[in-house]
Amino acid sequence: VQLQASGGGLVQSGGSLRVSCKLSGANFRLYDMGWYRQSPDKERELVAGITSDHSTNYLDSVKGRFTISRDNVRRTLYLQMNSLKVEDTAVYYCNRRVGDMFPWGRGTQVTVSS
Repeated sequence: VQLQASGGGLVQSGGSLRVSCKLSGANFRLYDMGWYRQSPDKERELVAGITSDHSTNYLDSVKGRFTISRDNVRRTLYLQMNSLKVEDTAVYYCNRRVGDMFPWGRGTQVTVSS
């Protein structure tokens, strides 16, 4: 099983990015999935989750700014991030939202400048 995240980068405060994560080696459509992030001074936290039937939930600090979605045909998870803030700077990872986690991938770095 492999999770490959992409799409991160450097963006100014107020800007937007969309990150993607492709799952290989497992049946993507069966799993509730989530986007996580970790910055050097914080624990990894769940930012957004989406169930196998597309119900979503979000960390309070990103509600109204981030949108999680999934494409089961492409086996890909997405996170659209708008109105980005400096405090959103982190490495973003995807994985299962609950249960035994897949091996963590390398994630994708999102850096928001002021």
